[in-house]
Amino acid sequence: MRKMKKSFIGIIALVLVFTLAACGGNNGNSGSTENSGTGNSGAAVTKTTIEYWHTYSDQEEKVLVEQIKPAFEAAHPNIELNLTRMPYEGLKQQVIAGVAGDAAPDLMRMDIVWVPEFAAQGALLEISGLEGFEDVKNSVFEGPMATNFYDGGYYGVPVNTNTKIAIYNKATLEEAGLTEAPKTMDELVQAAQTLKGKGKYGLGVSGVHAWGLTPWFWSLGGTITNDDYTQVEGFLNSPESVKALETIVGWNNEGLVLPVMLGGEPGTWDGIKSGDYLMTDDGPWFYSSLMNETESGFDPMAQTVRALMPEGPGGSKSVIGGEDLVVFVNSKHPEEAWTFAKWMMTEEPQKMMAATGLIPSNKAAAEAMTEMDIPFIAEYVQQLETALPRTPIPQWSEMEAIFNLAFEKAIRGEMEPKAALDDAAKQIQAILQ
Repeated sequence: MRKMKKSFIGIIALVLVFTLAACGGNNGNSGSTENSGTGNSGAAVTKTTIEYWHTYSDQEEKVLVEQIKPAFEAAHPNIELNLTRMPYEGLKQQVIAGVAGDAAPDLMRMDIVWVPEFAAQGALLEISGLEGFEDVKNSVFEGPMATNFYDGGYYGVPVNTNTKIAIYNKATLEEAGLTEAPKTMDELVQAAQTLKGKGKYGLGVSGVHAWGLTPWFWSLGGTITNDDYTQVEGFLNSPESVKALETIVGWNNEGLVLPVMLGGEPGTWDGIKSGDYLMTDDGPWFYSSLMNETESGFDPMAQTVRALMPEGPGGSKSVIGGEDLVVFVNSKHPEEAWTFAKWMMTEEPQKMMAATGLIPSNKAAAEAMTEMDIPFIAEYVQQLETALPRTPIPQWSEMEAIFNLAFEKAIRGEMEPKAALDDAAKQIQAILQ
């Protein structure tokens, strides 16, 4: 292993260990239990039980329990899955405590932004050299896979993914004189300028934070770091990045950007539903949620138009979300845990979970998802081809706070864009070093 556990754990984590010691899975087995059963031939089969922590929803957990678990155990009769659903609130602290007290599970479905941080602390098993890794890596989208990268190696696999696309109010699009979604930023800006005279807003930047800004910043030609995430100066404050931020600032000063970007009203979904907003960028939950709100009278499939992010100097870019599947370095059964992780990344189990609306990271499963009865998914799968991860480094939380503040100061007119990005790049580079 490249890294060993460090002082990251802390005294508070040790206190939490005692709570976790009593935490068991929902089928009553512990992660280190081995038991015997009888195979189809009548011969005794020794089973290894692996503990899997997850954060699936009710609907997703039903598929996990009723389809994923039986299918995997049928394919691997020597391995039994012990499934433990964890509440997201406080989960990071529980993981820290589990690692500190040697009470972590064998593997876990983990938020993508946590993976480099836990990898840096020596909590996760590096899987880059394990049997079958290259096959998994080649089968999934490049962007989601990159969220598992740290210090020259990979510490997880992308079990599911998501991204954002451009979503337009169909009637407002027609008001702007368009019969289809703008393909370029220039076309979108022209539409926004047309709508401004009607008291409406056209440019759907949803907030002054990395999740809200990066699809626009990247599409406009901005960059945050170099390719291996080690250098910020010269990238976040490059001429192209400065120009991208200046463009966003100019849009806002012209009154073209949704007021919600700076905390105004109406909210994004309300503005889209009312037609006051031409567009926004959002994930598949926009559709899965609003399609179930029949009392609102808004039919998202009929009243919106889906499209890729408009293309700018940097292309059509969006941001990646989702979860990664990681194996803990102190797993009692790392070989069996990796066996499950590899299997979970294959097409069939990925398609099983896709039925809940989760987007597979496996490219074949994602392509097959477009043929399933999920009418809004095709554009999301297509956008994943060019979507990018938020910088997968252990210091991302600190880095994001600096990034957000710099952009907000520039957009609010408190600093010039170049000065804001120069200052941010200097601060972040110091953190990285």
